[in-house]
Amino acid sequence: MKDNGTGTAEAGKGIWGLIDRIQGDKVVWMILILLILFSIVSIFSSTSLLVSGDPGDSRLEIFFGQLVTVLGGIILIFLCYKNPFIKLFRVLSQFGYALSMGLLLCLIFDIRAVEVNGARRAIDLGFFQVHVYEVVKVAMVMYLAWAAHAYQTDSFGIAGRLSRKFKGLAFLARPGWKLWIYIFIPIITVCIGIFAGSASSTLFIGGIMVLTILIGGVRFRDIMKLLPLMVAGLVICISIWAISDGRIFSRVGTALSRIGLEHIVENVTGEPVISVKTYDADNIFELTPGTQEFQDALDAIRQPESAKIAIHEGGLIGKLPGNSTQKYTVSLIFSDYMFSFIAEEYGFIGATLIIMLYISLLARGALIVRYCDSIFSKTAVAGLTVLITGQALMHIFINLDMGLLTGQTLPMVSHGKSSFLCFSIAFGIILSISKMVKANIQKETDESEPLVEGMGVDENVGESLRDLEDFESGI
Repeated sequence: MKDNGTGTAEAGKGIWGLIDRIQGDKVVWMILILLILFSIVSIFSSTSLLVSGDPGDSRLEIFFGQLVTVLGGIILIFLCYKNPFIKLFRVLSQFGYALSMGLLLCLIFDIRAVEVNGARRAIDLGFFQVHVYEVVKVAMVMYLAWAAHAYQTDSFGIAGRLSRKFKGLAFLARPGWKLWIYIFIPIITVCIGIFAGSASSTLFIGGIMVLTILIGGVRFRDIMKLLPLMVAGLVICISIWAISDGRIFSRVGTALSRIGLEHIVENVTGEPVISVKTYDADNIFELTPGTQEFQDALDAIRQPESAKIAIHEGGLIGKLPGNSTQKYTVSLIFSDYMFSFIAEEYGFIGATLIIMLYISLLARGALIVRYCDSIFSKTAVAGLTVLITGQALMHIFINLDMGLLTGQTLPMVSHGKSSFLCFSIAFGIILSISKMVKANIQKETDESEPLVEGMGVDENVGESLRDLEDFESGI
């Protein structure tokens, strides 16, 4: 029986037809899929029996737990992606600041708070632990996207109604007051709330928030007004830490020790401080092996030094999946040091691919922003893209020992339920807005009139161009 190839052609057409029916930016979809695949494979390979706090946990249990997280993330992505109205995102974003402050206050007042790495950073809901800072990142970017849109379009409803109803509140109608009430004060209060548990996260999330409002159209000279207040807030927090002997804002001591000011911390708290800056792999053996000081110093440098060893041993093509050795010495290699693990098992090629994925996301985000038709959508896409790529680059720099330790995960790859789910929402919003942007572009193209009435787009234009070429050639 003769095969005319029709079946193959129809199958190919079906596959490409399915791809063509996918809405939203296809490059972003591809980046997302590759990151998720990297996450599934890497979590399984990087998880050893030594990294689990519960002896009953096994590699398969941790792996299946990650699969459940990935499934939940995919559901969140599609829920956001299927939203047909940007206005719904804009309405929900108004509550981002309230959600962020509510969670941060729970940490400050120890309401179901859980300590992570020596500080209260998560909230125990019974069935799930919410890492507060991961939620705050995405929630505040979306809130500031809404606030920037409302500021540029003068659409702050509550301030307008109060200024009209009460003469004593007429000042609320002034743009300067709206800027402070809706944008600057939320940024400052959120930074103070984060600073109670993490100085490095304060710097990172604060920087992302400032970049978001700058993208949203807030003038740089207005943003500079924040600087004196942020410096004053920092001085107040350090003063409270010193007066309370390090009990309040305890992460101030951690931050000072990381920049080589251990003597100040020791004077305030009265306790010796061991940090990565105190000892390194060259001078640690000046201490007496077996002592508590030696063990503390060894624990302080074990992870960053082992991460560098992992990157070095990866070479060009890596040790291949499952052959990592540093996962047995770096307890958080599947979280804070995921890039080092990828470099060890997949080598320079795998590490470069990861970097290219995040850089490509930044480029596609910039392209989507160009075609957005509202300040909110532009600011939301740009802010979320900068958040994802910025955290990825910070994670990579830390793994390369090019920055201070901050505990930032590799977005959509590292192990971490809250992080994965929150970044899934971020990707879902980006894809949803890109879908709407693509629909707007197509609608404008369909509704546009031809330059010459009655002229077709294909045959007539092509024929006219050939006639012009013949005329110029003297034919």
